[in-house]
Amino acid sequence: MQTLQQTSSKHLIAGVDEAGRGPLAGPVIAAAVILDPARPIEGLADSKQLSEKQRERLFQEIRHRALAWSAARATVIEIDRINILQASLLAMQRAVQRLLVAPSIALIDGNKCPVLSCPSQAIVKGDELEPAISAASIVAKVLRDRIMLMLDKKYPCYGFAKHKGYPTAMHVKALQCHGSSRVHRRSFAPVTLVLQREEGPRYLEP
Repeated sequence: MQTLQQTSSKHLIAGVDEAGRGPLAGPVIAAAVILDPARPIEGLADSKQLSEKQRERLFQEIRHRALAWSAARATVIEIDRINILQASLLAMQRAVQRLLVAPSIALIDGNKCPVLSCPSQAIVKGDELEPAISAASIVAKVLRDRIMLMLDKKYPCYGFAKHKGYPTAMHVKALQCHGSSRVHRRSFAPVTLVLQREEGPRYLEP
């Protein structure tokens, strides 16, 4: 999931963002994008402010116009093992490492930076302020949504195609009716409650 068109610039800025911190199921996906100043992309914005159709169109433009882009994930198992914040940072680290061009700086959406081999700067609401981060947010969102559509086919009873794993009333009700699946995050409270119900009460030996 990466592309390369040019490597001559001495000052390459990578925008980095993730998608999927809030859902109860599925991986967290991070993306890193180095835009080409000579090939601007109109309409870049925080992916949450765009329609699905707009995101898909911009994703294709980013793929073809960016100097480089990459994406990576942290799995449900990793999310449960190290928590969602650390898993998000891990996915960001992996995305930057996968770039075929080494950036001179990485701009990270949020208030924390992953451990990187290049300088980095965290920017709160960076997906609204920095075009490269906006591009990364679009890539991450599009790719994660595609994963959830595939998971919907495998686990149709949960409605992943509609809510993408987020804790909607529909999703919580499906969890309560059908129990948890292998792609649910066991460390997230609504899933933990279902698991406790499935496992039943535990009694300590006297």
